[in-house]
Amino acid sequence: MGKIIAIANQKGGVGKTTSAMNLSAGLGVLERKVLLVDTDPQANSTSGVGYDPREIENGVYECLIGKVKAKDIILETKSPNLFLLPAHIDLVGAELELVNVENREHMMKNALSEIIDDFDYIIIDCAPSLGLLTLNSLTAAHSLIIPIQCEYFALEGLGKLLNTVKIVQRRLNPELTIEGLLLTMYDTRLRLSNQVVEEVKTHFQDLVFKTIIHRNVTLGEAPSYGETIIVHDSTSKGAINYLNLSQEIIDKEKVSETLEENLVSNE
Repeated sequence: MGKIIAIANQKGGVGKTTSAMNLSAGLGVLERKVLLVDTDPQANSTSGVGYDPREIENGVYECLIGKVKAKDIILETKSPNLFLLPAHIDLVGAELELVNVENREHMMKNALSEIIDDFDYIIIDCAPSLGLLTLNSLTAAHSLIIPIQCEYFALEGLGKLLNTVKIVQRRLNPELTIEGLLLTMYDTRLRLSNQVVEEVKTHFQDLVFKTIIHRNVTLGEAPSYGETIIVHDSTSKGAINYLNLSQEIIDKEKVSETLEENLVSNE
C-alpha cells in the first residue's frame, strides 16, 4: 500500500507547492512511483509540472463531488515516475459544496482509496488555509510535512496548525503523524536564517528534517517552464536538496518497517 503524505501550512509563500512538486520528483528519480495531488485552487502544482489549469476538464474537484474516479483522470508528467491528479479553479467551489455533505472530511480519503495501491507515495499539495480541503487532505494522509521558511515570522501560525493536527488525530484520523518540519528558503549569508534554524531545532528537535532547502534561483525558475527542478536542472542546489530530502524520507520509512518487523517477530 502506498504512503500518503500531505504538505501543509496555512501561511502562503513558505515553499509548500515547491516542496510538493520537487519532493514528488525526487522520489520518482529514486525509482518510486509517485502521484502528486493538487488540492490548491490556485493550481500551481498543476501548472508547475506542465499543464494549463484552464484546460483541465476533470480534476480533484470532480473526484471530491463523485463525478469521476481518480484513476480515470491521472496525468503523466515529464518527470520520471511522477503522475498528477490535477486541479483547476472550480476547486474553490468545493469548500462550499461539501459543507452540508455527510462525512464531508472523508471525501479525499474515499477518492484516493481506490488508487492507493497503485503508487509508492501520494503527495498532497494542500491549500494555504485550514479549510475543508486541507481537513480532507489531513484525514486522508498517513503523515504531514510542514514547510517553514527561514524568515522572521517563521513560527507564526504554527501553533494553530499543530492544534488542527491534534483535532484531526482525535476526531478524524488517529493514524496521522508528523513526518517532519522542513526548513525552506535558507540563506547562508543571513544571520536571521541561522537563528530560525536554531530556534526550530531547539523547539522541535527530532521532528525537524536534517535536509534544509536553500534559497535557490533555479527553484523559482523551474515552474515557469512547467518543469520540476529535477527536469529543469538536475545539478542545481535545489535539485540536490530535494533528492536528499527524498532519500531521508525513504530511509526513515525503512527504519520504521524494520522496527515493526522486529516487534512482530518478538511477540
